[in-house]
Amino acid sequence: MIHAVIFDFDGTLLDRDSSVHSFINQQYERLKPHLSHILKETYVHRFIELDNHGYVWKDKVYQQLIEEFSIKLSSEEMLEDYLQEFKNHCVPFENLHSMLHNLKKQGLKLGMITNGYGQFQLDNIRALGIENNFDVILISEWEGIKKPNAEIFDRALSKLKVSANDSLYIGDHPFNFFQRVLTPAERS
Repeated sequence: MIHAVIFDFDGTLLDRDSSVHSFINQQYERLKPHLSHILKETYVHRFIELDNHGYVWKDKVYQQLIEEFSIKLSSEEMLEDYLQEFKNHCVPFENLHSMLHNLKKQGLKLGMITNGYGQFQLDNIRALGIENNFDVILISEWEGIKKPNAEIFDRALSKLKVSANDSLYIGDHPFNFFQRVLTPAERS
């Protein structure tokens, strides 16, 4: 019987593609005095391409953009804009709040495991207004390990006080899901 559901965040609860698109379009407008020599569509497309679905940290993305487009801002300035503003563009997937509410109403424990930087990810979780739905939230930077390392999954299970056999993990990327092998005691 399932007693807990553990979620990934980006691409699972947060519609990351829509969030990034909203953010980068507004960043262009905020920084337009420094970016007007680049077509907006070109800037947006290249950022999204370099970002690689969030698998490239933004300091590298901005360094590359500065180099390619001769932007007269530092990567630190552009990164700071990202860190301060992204949370204002977080878009939940449709029916996120009602889904979490319904799972809690069924008596299920809820957990979240997300890779990323601690405060940045927590700000984005809070921007969606979902933090209080979760019994456990593990953010890789603060845990010192990240998916797909089995230890972060085991840590979540331990904090939720459930076995792997009694839980589900829901994420958007098969690489970041650890195919945990159940112990003989958990199989029975």
